[in-house]
Amino acid sequence: MNSLLAGRDACVVMPTGGGKSLCYQLPAAMTPGRTAIVVSPLIALMQDQTAQLEQMGVPAAVLNSSQTASEQSTILRNAKTGRYRLLYLSPERLARPDSLTWLRETPISYFVIDEAHCISEWGHEFRPEYRQLHSLRKQFPDRPIAAFTASATRQVRHDIVEQLQLRDADKYIASFQRPNLRYRVKHCDPKSQHALLLRAAEHYADSNIIIYAPTITRVEETVAFLKHNGIAAIGYHAKMDSAKRRKNQQRWMSDEVRVLVGTIAFGLGINKAAVRAVIHLSLPKSIEQYYQEAGRAGRDGEPADCLLLWQKRDVGLLTYFVEQLTDPAEKARAWQRYHIIRNFVESKSCRHRQICVHFGETPKWMACNACDVCSGAPDWLSAKPIKKRKLGESKVLTKKTKIAAQSPIAAPPVPADANAELREHLREWRWSISRELGMPAFIVMHDTTLDELCKARPSTLAELRGVSGFGDRKVQKYGSQILAALKNFGSKPRGAGAG
Repeated sequence: MNSLLAGRDACVVMPTGGGKSLCYQLPAAMTPGRTAIVVSPLIALMQDQTAQLEQMGVPAAVLNSSQTASEQSTILRNAKTGRYRLLYLSPERLARPDSLTWLRETPISYFVIDEAHCISEWGHEFRPEYRQLHSLRKQFPDRPIAAFTASATRQVRHDIVEQLQLRDADKYIASFQRPNLRYRVKHCDPKSQHALLLRAAEHYADSNIIIYAPTITRVEETVAFLKHNGIAAIGYHAKMDSAKRRKNQQRWMSDEVRVLVGTIAFGLGINKAAVRAVIHLSLPKSIEQYYQEAGRAGRDGEPADCLLLWQKRDVGLLTYFVEQLTDPAEKARAWQRYHIIRNFVESKSCRHRQICVHFGETPKWMACNACDVCSGAPDWLSAKPIKKRKLGESKVLTKKTKIAAQSPIAAPPVPADANAELREHLREWRWSISRELGMPAFIVMHDTTLDELCKARPSTLAELRGVSGFGDRKVQKYGSQILAALKNFGSKPRGAGAG
């Protein structure tokens, strides 16, 4: 943050959930009259971040092709006047010749390149359109450029600095160890994989789970398999229309359905803290991909499991995709990634240490006590699954909240020091507000903020302002309604149902 406020270039590598967005959003919020231009690859991610910023009272916008010509014109006019603190663009939009014209008329504070590993051919998600971003230095020589990524090896980091022509960049490289994550790797056949998947689902019956499948067909088969076993699950893949994908994502983000099965199309920039398990049903194509996807678990700092269930047939699928590549250099890099991930799953060395070493970190410890190699498999992974249990099935909600009764939600795990009935009561209120405003429930209020409300039980706006997660804007927007909901709950006889 200090680097950006001082006008310096920066290269920032932090794990998923490490606070990268805050690093560039807060300095932008502190710079009135100027706009931080954020280059990001996903429309949905940009829209969610913009909505969250607006909820906090930070003027922000996203410019993309899904908007009408009139909407785009309004955003461009506002940008030229310095109205926004942050403006989100795709790399394709930034590369358009007309974009350079209006950007030169915009008071820019700095440029942010999110998911910056996409600029490197050595990265696991190389995108050619990112290469065009090197022109920013030439076109805007006096504006700082900051690159952010969660998964870049030392070689990729050097490539990012070189491609973006960063000048004496301040480098911030956080540790790649996520000590609260427990890596479990198991070689399976199709039958044992199904059994292990059910065990994991049963163990986390009241928690959020992400399941990654390698193909669209496997996504649909897995959703059907889980439903057949009484487990409510929804899918997410590229062949769904965008409205359906977004609806499924919001249902999962809002805890309406606990289990989401997706291809790698799901998850980039997902801001959900309380994911208790990420399960891979095949070999990822690289350590970077696995680290990024598994890292979507446990963003709240609480323990979470990363379960990788791979089969021999995954090897054939990966090698098939590598052989389809025609560029010799690209194929060589793909083979290198393949051998590294294959060694990762077959090695008897500490999983955490392997990951750290891969990213250029040299831990002083040899064992983590948080992976299958160092501590063995947990008891629940060996126990027989309970067949046909209804996982994630919606509760019957109180009739007093009509919208919640129409859209019942499964309750999340409740912290020991939070009142379960009160939390459900507040979740019900949040769901109603989110439907009324047409936005995901997590944007209205995060689960962690709900927990803080249950602990604090504020009775005045001043007390509410002291609850973590509430700034002036949220107190002004929702304060009176929240206090009314808390008062209403307090007047109910216990056991009468809180929704």
